[in-house]
Amino acid sequence: MLEEGTTAPDFTLPADGGGEVTLSDYRGKKVVLYFYPKDDTPGCTAEACSFRDDYSEFVAAGAAVLGVSPDSIKSHDKFKTKYQLPFALLSDPDHEVAETYGAWGEKKMYGKTYEGILRSTYVIDEEGKIIKVFPKVKPKEHSQEVLAVLKA
Repeated sequence: MLEEGTTAPDFTLPADGGGEVTLSDYRGKKVVLYFYPKDDTPGCTAEACSFRDDYSEFVAAGAAVLGVSPDSIKSHDKFKTKYQLPFALLSDPDHEVAETYGAWGEKKMYGKTYEGILRSTYVIDEEGKIIKVFPKVKPKEHSQEVLAVLKA
């Protein structure tokens, strides 16, 4: 994981609906960059919907929300439409950005070990510095934890 106080590495990824998103384009604004394993799964849906439900508070705090997973743009488009998500979903199919941010690694489920997205979030300030890292996220409560940091 990257450390608080360091500059968030810049990247450009394809976004839902077509087009691309470049992190440095958000300079002057806070960014909530969250990594999640898979569209339309229970935990990821709960997390995305909590960000959706609290979205007006993120906007009021001057923050953009960006979700990143290895899913395709087609998958992101369906997920975003199904749950009316008001923020960008970015596709990182080669998990290059996730690896750069330390959000890719070894996971275990049902006795099997595999590589995948480590659910985590970075809060980045207006100058591009990481001000908070959430290395292990509980999907349902996470949006409120992030808002507490933004409002502090």
